[in-house]
Amino acid sequence: MHPNQLIALQWFQAFNEHQLDNLLSLYDEDAAHYSPKLKIHKPETNGLIKGKNALRAWWKDAFERLPQLHYKVLNIIADNDRVFMEYIRQTPNEPDMQVGEVLEIAHQKIVASRVYHS
Repeated sequence: MHPNQLIALQWFQAFNEHQLDNLLSLYDEDAAHYSPKLKIHKPETNGLIKGKNALRAWWKDAFERLPQLHYKVLNIIADNDRVFMEYIRQTPNEPDMQVGEVLEIAHQKIVASRVYHS
């Protein structure tokens, strides 16, 4: 298994267990995150946040708003610089959503992530 696939598996475990500190430990201090959900819930960001403090606030809010939020892994593809993750976003009272997410990796830390969904 490619080392960056292991980062992705740790990411899913931390996210699905809502272990915010474990999730953030996978990220570089200055990491950037882009998500269409950010555009909806925090329109002032235009979908992009930067730095661990912003990531912490975003995911803390998501875990509090959606305590049963869960990602079902479909596929993980990795090379030396990035990981592509395909998963199903599941939460009660919302339809399942198929998601693609790219993690940019440098020095075993996530330096950027981009979320795509329909």
